[in-house]
Amino acid sequence: MPGIQRQFDEVWNALRGQQTQRENALTEVRIRNLRGIRDLRVPFDYPVSVLAGPNGCGKSTVLFACACAYKVPGSGPRDFVPSTLFPNFTGGRTGLSDATEKTELEYHYLDDGQRTPMMWRRNRAWGRNFMGRTNVQQPERDLYLRTLANLTSPSEVRSLLQLARKDLDTQQVTDDLLIFAHRVLPRRYRRLSRITAQSKDLLFAELEGGTEARYSEFHMSAGERAILRISKDISSLYDALILIDEVDTGLHPYTQQQAMLEFQRIALRNQLQIVVTSHSPVVLDSVPPEARVFLDRDEATSEVRRVPIYRDVLQKALYGQSRDQLSILCEDEVAEGLLQGFLDVLNVRMGLRHDDYIIGRDTGQSEFPSHIRTLGKFGKLSDFLLVLDGDSRSHEAVLRSTAADFGQSIQPLFLPGNGAPETWIWGILENHRNDYATPLGITSAHLEQRMRSIRQMVDGAVRQQNPDKIALEELSLEIERSVSEIARIVGQHEAQRSHGEAATFLVQLEEQIMAWRQL
Repeated sequence: MPGIQRQFDEVWNALRGQQTQRENALTEVRIRNLRGIRDLRVPFDYPVSVLAGPNGCGKSTVLFACACAYKVPGSGPRDFVPSTLFPNFTGGRTGLSDATEKTELEYHYLDDGQRTPMMWRRNRAWGRNFMGRTNVQQPERDLYLRTLANLTSPSEVRSLLQLARKDLDTQQVTDDLLIFAHRVLPRRYRRLSRITAQSKDLLFAELEGGTEARYSEFHMSAGERAILRISKDISSLYDALILIDEVDTGLHPYTQQQAMLEFQRIALRNQLQIVVTSHSPVVLDSVPPEARVFLDRDEATSEVRRVPIYRDVLQKALYGQSRDQLSILCEDEVAEGLLQGFLDVLNVRMGLRHDDYIIGRDTGQSEFPSHIRTLGKFGKLSDFLLVLDGDSRSHEAVLRSTAADFGQSIQPLFLPGNGAPETWIWGILENHRNDYATPLGITSAHLEQRMRSIRQMVDGAVRQQNPDKIALEELSLEIERSVSEIARIVGQHEAQRSHGEAATFLVQLEEQIMAWRQL
């Protein structure tokens, strides 16, 4: 059997090709003023979509809004309408009632190959709006909606237990369902049966390896029952809209992955459109990037928004912190200070936190090839960003070649300037003393006087290998700031000025971080 990623790639490409040929699809839903959602647009660009995000971000609201998109053949007039799926409580004498606003659920479809819109709008009551078109009706389509309901409701259990008192019909499930079960669940079934009476049914399993391994749904795990139920229900549908809430509930990560693969195969075979909600990164990774819809609620405004699927954003929303951190390697504490200054600016721009990355230092330029070989050997180069001093530019070809030996590519970055970072920092301070006096806690005149005195002292001494490094160390003693603090202040202010070499480095650093986030 080919590897799991290869199987995903095959079904993704097949579904992408089929998407362009489909004549029926819900292509977009837009929600205004509902359950804390002010204005949210959710496109569906792939036949199987995953709505993900933390609790309270609106996933189920979007799913239930999708359930109101179509007139469903055979359903009752109140089954799939907003007044049923989004009820309001009016408390009468209690004085407690749900707040109501002018709410809109806007839909865009492909209906028999024609693009068409429709809207549910609530003022005092819900009503359909066809966006100025006349003599049109709500599109029809088979629909399947599954929520978290399991065999936990006492009335549901009693109802199913009464099956034994009625005339029963037992049918073996189709081979397709048995194959599905064997692919997804870690069990080998000898037989799966469906016991029916009137409109109710119950699944019954018999495992291979002995007649004693026989049990009904009452003894199935939540995950096993969910998978068997969903696959049974949707396998007979064609060109339908399938909506599944909390698809990962009760499922091991491996089972989640296998289930999503099989759902996409069914979608391909039966031309289904499937939308699921999930908290699971495994489920998100089981569909291509265009199928991933990640929702989050803004802490400041409490509004729901669609956010990019960056791994740090995803992990912070689901776990409260980044589990994967970007490691940045630089040469010394001065380089680290400059980087921290640049990142102080990028953190705000990119929505990063300081615990999203780790800066490692005390790595001389001569040691970088060794680090690359170690990281390349274990396939970890993509999690590392290499930042060298400006005087190390001549080493770029060697660094790239070393990474290529392990079948990987890197783009090392070089700090502003053509020499040591101390030289660039000293030059910035000399040319912009008025800008830096206050941040450094000194008057402009005093800074000018101290820098001139230090320069004369350093130039008059025995020639040093790096006089600017000595000068910067002397200045740090004079103003009682560490060299790394001075470097950070310079990096931050030059990043904000967005001028010259600093602007170029800031763009390159942002691009490298963005590339890491999108892995």
